[in-house]
Amino acid sequence: MSGKKVRHILALSGGKDSSALAVYMKDKVPEMEYVFCDTEKELDETYEYLQRLSQYLGKPIHTLKYKSGYGFDEILKLKRGYLPSVQSRWCTECLKLVPYEEYIGSDEVISYVGIRADEPHRTGYISTKPNIKTVFPFVEGNIRKADVFRILEEAGLGVPAYYEWRSRSGCFFCFYQQRIEWVGLLERHPDLFRQAMEYEKINPETGERFTWIQNESLAELSRPERVAAIKAQHAKQQLYAKRNQAHLKLKDVFETNDKDETSFSIPTDVLPNL
Repeated sequence: MSGKKVRHILALSGGKDSSALAVYMKDKVPEMEYVFCDTEKELDETYEYLQRLSQYLGKPIHTLKYKSGYGFDEILKLKRGYLPSVQSRWCTECLKLVPYEEYIGSDEVISYVGIRADEPHRTGYISTKPNIKTVFPFVEGNIRKADVFRILEEAGLGVPAYYEWRSRSGCFFCFYQQRIEWVGLLERHPDLFRQAMEYEKINPETGERFTWIQNESLAELSRPERVAAIKAQHAKQQLYAKRNQAHLKLKDVFETNDKDETSFSIPTDVLPNL
């Protein structure tokens, strides 16, 4: 083993859990390095929140990008225009995992992941590289969802503004978004919604559709009658969840609040912490 000092690294997503972990570990590991894997397609609210977090930590947050400085658009061209999807998450691999492991290199590293104690269904980013050890301070400290909000409030940070209409950090066109979140993007960031629409393609010869949402294009989703239907359905789901909340076990309450409205289960989250 080399005589080099072990590095401590925490990857931030701009979401509540990884941000709360940074606050939680601030005085526990003074030598912590903070990084953010920038897809160049994040919401302005994310960048603004990371600036505030950096000021609180008193340290810079290192921005990591794909080799050669490629961003989403450049890699999309290399992928011949095939959008990332649940089946092919090349965006995560190219824009998050690869830059992170390149940043680490061959150094011995302890990687801090913000999985909470009430998230047994998540395992987070675990590298297969022998020089990287992954730890879960929130699991060890029995930190749960309510604690995350408390930590951020006590630090004077609160949560990122996008939580008013969105449940996760990530690219503005993330394919894991709920339809109600696409509506939120349409209403709050119409310019970004239009950009997301421009990525969608329909093959004129075969009729094959390349869209962010299965079986629905953003042009279709943005129609007034469709927006109204999505809002009505979301309101019904919220009312149903509220009525049934008292009958759920605490573990189920947390899982229900964190789940997507789509029928598929979200696969194991990977770096950065969401």
